[in-house]
Amino acid sequence: MSQKPKPSHGLAACPGCAEPLESGDRYCGACGYDLSAVPAAEAGADRPTVAIGTPVAWPPAPPRDPGSLSTATQHPGDLPGTDSGGRDLPTMEVRTDGPAPAEGGAHGGTPAPGSPTPEGDFELAAPDPRTAVRADPAPAAAPAPAAPAPAPAPAAPAAALCVACRAGRVDTDGYCENCGHAQPRERDRMERELTGVAAVSDRGLRHHRNEDAFAVSSTTLPDGSPATLAIVCDGVSSATRPDEASAAAAEAAGASLLAALPRGTHPQQAMHEAIVAAAEAVNSLAEEPGQDGAEHDPHRHRNAPACTIVGSVVAAGLLVVGWVGDSRAYWVPDDRSTPPVRLTEDDSWAAQMVAAGLMNEAEAYADERAHAITGWLGADSYELDPHTAAFKPDRSGVVVVCTDGLWNYAEGAEDMARVVPADAADRPLHSAQVLVGHALDGGGHDNITVALVPFTVAPQGAGSA
Repeated sequence: MSQKPKPSHGLAACPGCAEPLESGDRYCGACGYDLSAVPAAEAGADRPTVAIGTPVAWPPAPPRDPGSLSTATQHPGDLPGTDSGGRDLPTMEVRTDGPAPAEGGAHGGTPAPGSPTPEGDFELAAPDPRTAVRADPAPAAAPAPAAPAPAPAPAAPAAALCVACRAGRVDTDGYCENCGHAQPRERDRMERELTGVAAVSDRGLRHHRNEDAFAVSSTTLPDGSPATLAIVCDGVSSATRPDEASAAAAEAAGASLLAALPRGTHPQQAMHEAIVAAAEAVNSLAEEPGQDGAEHDPHRHRNAPACTIVGSVVAAGLLVVGWVGDSRAYWVPDDRSTPPVRLTEDDSWAAQMVAAGLMNEAEAYADERAHAITGWLGADSYELDPHTAAFKPDRSGVVVVCTDGLWNYAEGAEDMARVVPADAADRPLHSAQVLVGHALDGGGHDNITVALVPFTVAPQGAGSA
């Protein structure tokens, strides 16, 4: 392959417009630059466009043993230097090869650090902490006797560790500085434990947000006896703002129960009122100005915020449940030799088919329409019909209050009892975590929320004379 001859003027491009030049050109064909006015380049001369500073006078490299594979190195102290604060760097002699001399040496003593050994090496001196570079402390100002000492500034909160790589710090924007993984939002995983009740809610593995919500609390009845409550709500994904709907419903129902039970309202009546209050809270979301957009779309009200609800109250020896939709409550006795029970009936297409005798349960729930709900809280619900039921168990156990994100993986009462830990009454939070883990292990196709409320029956004759 032939090479292109260099131009006689020694230029590859025009100095004026950078147009490529041909050999023998006297003027640039693009801008007319006079190439004869360009001084010829001296052969072999370095012609930098930016002047280079005076080169550093590097000392010669130390001699190297021809049999050694290590490259020639400079020793600390061979070159002057300063740290970022402008202070001189500490120097310390370094041994480059060969073993250190035995203690005592040829003359019966340890050679001073840096002195040549009989083999001609330098001894590797131990670092002296006194020679470490450190910032000089600022001189202490004389204390003013009349002025009080200023309060110490609050320490900045430590950055959280990334849940993905467990090494990087989480930036203020919610992403890991190490691996870039987006961190879970606060609502993606929620846990709470109180005396006598615990709940866990998880986004699951398929949804981009958690549209479930819960409320757990405890209070006292007028006679001073305890009452515990749990509310679980599941936002309807096909509706607008389902996460807001579930949160509003859970908060309103919980507040209603906390207000009614201490007044002496019967727990079943209090549950009914709580569901009505939850429905009103969800309805109000569709009425907020600027949120629904009905003025632009007359059919928008058909997709108003909506959710399901299920709740439980344990008080005065009663177990009360209430619900609208397909979230469920189960009774799991501590004695697993006795049968568990599902305490709620779904407001769903499958349940209606079974109730009408048109299908058996297996056929109905195998249909693709099985989980279409026929009852919910929301401005576009057909008619609010809260369901409530009261039970009086004769033995101790736990109430499992959950969304379909859990019971899809343990649908029957016996299935649920098998996955509820045996010590659920003593460790409700741990047991709720186990149940959420069971759903995640099964695929986590939906948001998962479960609350556990232990129910204790006092032994017969307890407290009697």
